[in-house]
Order: sequence, then structure tokens, then C-alpha cells
Amino acid sequence: MPEARRALRELLRQWGPPDGSDVAELLTSELVTNALVHTDDDAILTATVSPSGLRVEVRDFVPQRPRPRVPEAAADTNGRGLVLVESLADAWGVCAHEVGKSVWFELTGAQAA
Repeated sequence: MPEARRALRELLRQWGPPDGSDVAELLTSELVTNALVHTDDDAILTATVSPSGLRVEVRDFVPQRPRPRVPEAAADTNGRGLVLVESLADAWGVCAHEVGKSVWFELTGAQAA
């Protein structure tokens, strides 16, 4: 995970101010963690920047679709990842693949930079 954060930070530094990458790093960390914890398999991280913003995709090889859920207890630290993605990203979704799926989010230029 530290390597993914470092690579994303470097990508965003080349594209915009480094202090604006907090949301992107948090959401990327949540998607990668979800893929690794819930699939017990590898995941592929792809981040793309463009003039309109940032798109991060995390692909795994398990077809089960993730579902956002609100944790039942205030002390429960599990189950908040997709809720964060849903609330902080400008857009997000799931794309099915022949084998597995990709979970993605987008941040506009103003939020990602």
C-alpha cells in the first residue's frame, strides 16, 4: 500500500499541488484495501490524470460486486470505505469484466489538484 500511495502522490505532484492529494490518497487506499481484504487475491491499480481530473481504478478478479454499507456501531472501523468513496468522490462505480471487476472513482480537477 505505501508504494501505491507514493506513486499516486508523485503522479499528482506532476499534475497539480501536492497538498491537494489527501482525498485522492484516502479514496485510493480504501479501494485497494477493499480489493485485497475482500478478495484474498491480487489487485491492479490504475490512476489517470487529465485536464478534467483524476480517475482511479482498482481491478480484482472476483465477480462479487461491493456494496456501500453504513457501519452498525460507532466504534466499528469496518465497512466505511465505500461510504467514504460515495461521499467524497465526484463519481464512482463498478465495471464488470469477464473475470472480476473494477471499482473506480473520479475527482474533478478542482478537487484532485
